[in-house]
Amino acid sequence: MVHVPRRDAPPSVHHVAARAGVSLATVSNVLNHPERVADATAARVRDAIAALGYTPNRNARALVSGRTRSIGLVVTSLRNSLFTDMVSGAQAAARERGDTLIVTNSDDDLDAQAEHLAFMESTRVSGILLASMTTSRAQVEAARQHGLPVVYVNHEPEDVDACAVVVDNEQAGYVAATHLIEEGCRRIGFVSARPDLQPVARRRAGLLRAVAEHPGVALVDVDAGDIDPPGGTDAGARIAAMSVEERPDGVLGVTDLLAMAVVTELRAAGIRVPEDIPVTGCDHNSIAWGGAVPLTSVTQHGEDMGAVAVELLHAELSEPASSHVHRTVVLGSELVPRESTVGRARAVAAARAGRPSDPRRTEA
Repeated sequence: MVHVPRRDAPPSVHHVAARAGVSLATVSNVLNHPERVADATAARVRDAIAALGYTPNRNARALVSGRTRSIGLVVTSLRNSLFTDMVSGAQAAARERGDTLIVTNSDDDLDAQAEHLAFMESTRVSGILLASMTTSRAQVEAARQHGLPVVYVNHEPEDVDACAVVVDNEQAGYVAATHLIEEGCRRIGFVSARPDLQPVARRRAGLLRAVAEHPGVALVDVDAGDIDPPGGTDAGARIAAMSVEERPDGVLGVTDLLAMAVVTELRAAGIRVPEDIPVTGCDHNSIAWGGAVPLTSVTQHGEDMGAVAVELLHAELSEPASSHVHRTVVLGSELVPRESTVGRARAVAAARAGRPSDPRRTEA
């Protein structure tokens, strides 16, 4: 005789097992390790789940296993489409693996980031993806000491041995600067701030490499004070106030938000973009793609970074800690020309030719 549990509460795994005529262990395997169960048996269990309307209790499972089928993602800013793209890519990749993605935003505040990491640990996530502007060594080491693997996204840790996925920011700066030089610019104004931030430093290194390869081209550093739009507004006003002889004849903003603010100030001063001063950004923020003068920029492949980060995390979770080798995946960058450097006609032609091919991917 098959014992059928009472239904005084929502359906449980016991009800599923009784209806399907299998053991509790078999139901557990269907939910957690379906590859261990014969197709016909797994189908019976899934039919029972559907008929009963059973929903697995993630909290109960976490108490047994110590972890949920969840991944934490802490981003530094959701105001930049690069990070929202990361969320999209990571969520799609997590869903394919049966995981749930939990997202928090630190707004570039290290104290808030620490609170979010603690929250992730309290929810018993399996691991954390950290899209930070810094290595945050102490915070990451604390999480790892509690058994949580951490994968860096958009930042290559310099003093922590961990997996990471980044875009080649030096290449991004090089590509953007080379484009301005090919457009005839000989005094490249680099509008930037926060040289302590890894993307800023690496984009400047790429710009310097491009300048060094072209005799007669000079770099004009323009300190914006901040990487947010107000810094670009101030930098743009200072550039517009320069004499024609001293001001840059091309501008590279280390972020698209800076570059977009520069464009606004130049046009307000009667300086044409791109006819008088071409302007390019460097991080492909979708907020700068429209407007009166759509901004040329460099791809950052946020969705790809998010998906690869999930891949790296699962690889680390599936391997013994003693044998796991941390690796860094580097994605390439491609220029996306728009009106701010090439004018409308050429921008339309470039758009019709199609977007760049898939990102070049290397590993270290």
